[in-house]
Amino acid sequence: MPDQSAAPARRVLVTGGAGFLGSHLTRLLLSAGHRVTVVDNFSTGTRANLAHLAHLDALTVLDHDIEVPLDLEVDQIYHLACPASPVQYQRDPVRTLKTCVVGSFNVLDLARRTGATVLLASTSEVYGDPAVHPQDEAYWGNVNPMGPRSCYDEGKRCAEAAFFSYREQHGMPVKVARIFNTYGPGMRADDGRVVSNFVVAALHGEPLRVLGDGSQTRSFCYVDDLVDGLVRLMETPEDVTGPINLGNPDEHTVLELAEMVIALAGAPGAHLEHGPLPVDDPTRRCPNIERAQWVLGWKPSTTLGEGLAATVRWFRERAA
Repeated sequence: MPDQSAAPARRVLVTGGAGFLGSHLTRLLLSAGHRVTVVDNFSTGTRANLAHLAHLDALTVLDHDIEVPLDLEVDQIYHLACPASPVQYQRDPVRTLKTCVVGSFNVLDLARRTGATVLLASTSEVYGDPAVHPQDEAYWGNVNPMGPRSCYDEGKRCAEAAFFSYREQHGMPVKVARIFNTYGPGMRADDGRVVSNFVVAALHGEPLRVLGDGSQTRSFCYVDDLVDGLVRLMETPEDVTGPINLGNPDEHTVLELAEMVIALAGAPGAHLEHGPLPVDDPTRRCPNIERAQWVLGWKPSTTLGEGLAATVRWFRERAA
């Protein structure tokens, strides 16, 4: 974790700050002494994610859709607003595109007016179903621009283009992080991501639904490690723009994940059900994090076993 004890208190905006990742980031920023404004329309985020912080005078929460321009005075902006799981972002693909694109232009215009440094939470989805493995930041990706995931994949690719265009044209301080699969306490039980799906099913004695044969791989990064990486990127000099991959390079098959969840949840009788693999679902996904290690001094410190145990405990306590 970067030492921010000597850093001045800043006015920080977190768009999507009531979501899974945003609420963890907000907590970290408040603990560092910053004043944080969360902007969220609560389409996927919840006020409950921020309830343990509501008593803090340094936190302001605005119910606001990022598709509408903002008028605030800020020093830093973390732009996280957007549904992040396929179930969520495919529910309203047009709105997902508007959030990615129009929302990014609104955030960039605010940053340009205020002189704020602005960080985009982009995604490993910009690599699509990659033909290069592991994926490094120089890889242009293999994305289907007309597929069911394109609203998110191409929306984030357009957002990246907007960030770098504003940097080129206006000399603005921008940062781009490409986030790989993140998990941990605070995930929504119904968000459709594989970790929460498996944990909830195991704790309820229901079958764990594996899409395809389960041989597809993912790299799972614990949420505390991920938000540490975002803060480290934000605190870099202005000439560090990214994109920088943030994720755990420890690759696992979906079947391996299911077996670990069953063991940690104490559900030895649980069984798997197989369903069809979704269209454009990546067969392999794993980050090359050499740039993050070199530039940020960052790498994940939480093993999948440790992170899953904490996640299972969190869901079990709320199911009791």
